[in-house]
Order: sequence, then structure tokens, then C-alpha cells
Amino acid sequence: MEGTSSKKESKVKVYLHRYFIDAMSAMAQGLFASLLIGTIISTLGTQLNIPLLDEIGGYAKSAAGPAMAVAIGYALQAPPLVLFSLVAVGGAANALGGAGGPLAVLVLAIIAAEFGKLVSKKTKVDIIVTPLVTIFSGCGLAYLFAPYIGTAASSVGNLIMWATTQQPFLMGILVSVIVGVALTLPISSAAICAALGLTGLAGGAAVAGCCAQMIGFAVISFRDNGWGGFFAQGIGTSMLQVPNIIKNPRIWLAPTLASAVTGPIATCIFGMQMNGAPISSGMGTCGLVGQIGVYTGWLNDITAGAKTAVTAMDWLGLVLICFVLPAVLSFVFDLIFRKIGWVKDGDMKIDA
Repeated sequence: MEGTSSKKESKVKVYLHRYFIDAMSAMAQGLFASLLIGTIISTLGTQLNIPLLDEIGGYAKSAAGPAMAVAIGYALQAPPLVLFSLVAVGGAANALGGAGGPLAVLVLAIIAAEFGKLVSKKTKVDIIVTPLVTIFSGCGLAYLFAPYIGTAASSVGNLIMWATTQQPFLMGILVSVIVGVALTLPISSAAICAALGLTGLAGGAAVAGCCAQMIGFAVISFRDNGWGGFFAQGIGTSMLQVPNIIKNPRIWLAPTLASAVTGPIATCIFGMQMNGAPISSGMGTCGLVGQIGVYTGWLNDITAGAKTAVTAMDWLGLVLICFVLPAVLSFVFDLIFRKIGWVKDGDMKIDA
């Protein structure tokens, strides 16, 4: 009996590792290779006034769903026909999932991949049966469940909107922490901020929270990941740490506590606002889109007469809130957690 129980536990661990570690790690890389790099390219195109770059970035961003789904299928060692069929599944799940698109892709691509693997090479008409089963199961479930996953993700947005009604100090903490957490989770913080039109002081707090997660993880995981991991997280995405967070949730404490500090500093001391595109509020330091958004907002305010000029205090606040404080605070908090044994070397190792 004990042997049977041990085997069952071993199988459970294998499945949990496959779906929540391997699949999530691959999905984060698929997201980086599409939406995030596309956003960086588009931002460069906009700022440098090169329409071609903006167009190329748009193509990359539009491939986010398929890219994530194929990455997940690759991690699950899906056969070629299953892997290629996941392109359609990823596109449907991401589109129907709205703000919860990445989470919908994760769940539905796993299910579709497993259904496809069940029938792969089992019939003489494999080239028809395997894609049919994979696409029909994944897209069919996307129509049924992806909108609900999107609604669940949007509930995070409703929480953010409630937070913005609080007084600046409390709002700074709540928005910074919530949006920062959303950025690291497999949901789209950028989509949530865009849908809510999150700008002004709340947008500034959102930028602070996202930067705390990205710069924070980049710094505290440097000993595990080196410069490659530093840039992958610092200007890419902290979502790369989700599999490690699942294994040891305590690694998330340092950047999250840092966001709870930088948020109110942004709102109460520097009055940092995001008056550029709302989507920039949820991008953090990804391709410096958040910082470019804040700068664009300054220019918009000057044009509208709400601001006379960009001051040294503005630049100081932007640099401190987005880069310096997240790095220093996360490092200090992480050092404390390492001292008490909550975090150890290797806990934040990523495949970047």
C-alpha cells in the first residue's frame, strides 16, 4: 500500500512539474518572443518616427497567443502535428480571454496538447485526425471558458479601480502591489491597465509596482542567472520567475515589499503620473515602455498647459522609482530573507 501511495505521489509531482513549471516557463518565453519584444519594437518605431518598426512590432504582438501555445506544446513534447495545430488554439484562447488571455492560453493549450497526443499517430489519417482533435478541443473549450477566465482576470482590474479611489498613500501601496503582482502572474497587466484607462497618479503607482517586480527580480536573482537573466527580467518580464515562485513563494516577498514602498513614494512625494498611453502603466521597464510613457505624459501635459516644463525633480523621481529604489529595496529585503533561510541560492534560476 505504501509503495502504491508513493508511486501516486510521484506521478502527481511529475504532472505538477510538467504543467506548472515546464509549461509556464515555456509560456513566459513565448510571451517574451512575441508581445513583449513586439512592444519594444513598436515603442522604438513610435519614438524614432519609423513606421516600419511600429508595423513589425504590431505583427509580433499579434502573434502572442500562438507563440505562447506553441511554446507550451514544445515544453510538453507534443508531436509535430499537435504542435503546429496549437497555433490556432493559442490565437483563439488569447483573443477570447481578453485581459486573462495568457492564463487562458496556458490552461487550454495544455488540454488541447494532451488531447492531440492521445490520438497522434493512432490512425492511418493522422494528418487529418490529430489537427482536428487538437484544434477542435482547444478552440471549442476557448469559446466555452476563455471569456470566464478573462472575467476573472478583469476582477483584478476592478480591485485596482477600487484602490484608485483611496487616498494617495493607501492608493499608492495598493495599486503598486496589485498591478506589480498582475505583471508577474500569467495575466496581462498591460491589458488590464489599458482596459481601465489607468492614468494619472494611479498610473504612476502602477508603473512603480511593475518596475519593482522586474528590476527587483533582475537584481536579487543575479547570482543565479547572471547578465542574461538580469536583462531578460529587467527589460523583459518577471513572469519568467512564476515557476520558481510556485516552488518557493517566499522569493516573491522582496520585490512585492519593494513595490509597497515605491508606490506611495511615487504618489505622495514625487507625484509621478502616467499621462501617456494607459497600456504603458502596466509595462514597467519592459523595453522602457513605462518610462517612455511617463515622459510622453509630461510632453502631453506641457502641450495642454497643465505643466510648464520637465523639471529635475521629475527626472529624479522617475530614476529613483523605476530603477534605483526597486533595486536597493529588493536587495535589502532579499538579504534578510536569505539570512533567515527563506531564500537560497538556486531558488530563482530561470531558463532564459
